[in-house]
Amino acid sequence: MKSTVVLPWSYQQIWADSLTVFWRDWLDLRGRVWQVLASGLVAPLIYILAFGVGLGGSLGAGGLASVAGSSGAGSYLRFILPGMVALSAMTISFAGTTFSICGARLFTKSFEELLLLPVHPLSLHLGKVMAGIARGLITALGVLVIGVLGTGAWGLLNPLALLILLLNCAVFAGIGVIAGLKVPSLESVGVLTNFLITPMSFLGATFFDPSQLPSFMQVLVYCLPLSYASVGMRAAAYQPLSQFPWYTVVVLAVLAVILAFVGAYQFSHQQD
Repeated sequence: MKSTVVLPWSYQQIWADSLTVFWRDWLDLRGRVWQVLASGLVAPLIYILAFGVGLGGSLGAGGLASVAGSSGAGSYLRFILPGMVALSAMTISFAGTTFSICGARLFTKSFEELLLLPVHPLSLHLGKVMAGIARGLITALGVLVIGVLGTGAWGLLNPLALLILLLNCAVFAGIGVIAGLKVPSLESVGVLTNFLITPMSFLGATFFDPSQLPSFMQVLVYCLPLSYASVGMRAAAYQPLSQFPWYTVVVLAVLAVILAFVGAYQFSHQQD
């Protein structure tokens, strides 16, 4: 069933309708906030303990420099913390959004009701993305609070770091919306997770500084959206503003905008 589009639409109306779609998902999400928070904290905390505390404790000054470069983090635990925050946001923003749409499409069959709403397809996409952002922020802020209190990395509360975190959630929620609209079954979501999210978790500059890699590896790493979030949040937390890589904000913002238009197009041509 295709969603119906009636023109013209004002930007104010698109935004208002997006909030309505978001509020519909938030009413369901707010009763499960603690569940979302707890489920999203497990993997990042395991990584922090295993790599940050375990591996990081065995790295000397030379070993830290070879992995972390000149990040100014001071310890390997503090070095990986921004990446862990970005990683948790990526995982929950993508998975929560994808499973939410898949469940409505394939099981409850309530997705057709959403397509019949007299709203612009961009509003449908933005509303779902905002719900994905909310899921990602709930988990990421939990990791952030634990990490900051445990390591004293107060730089992670820098507004620039939080902006990158927000953009990171928007990008992966956007990918999650498109994936949720396209996949034919929940098994396909598992395939996407195994071939997209899991590799990105380890190759997305979370555990290393990309500048320390060979050139061909740097090209691969910078093809991954998570790399820009990890590098940007790390720089915002530990380096002066004059050294901040502004391209990370630009790349994430451009990706979020592109995904918004792709998602709106997919909603306008969706058939279920």
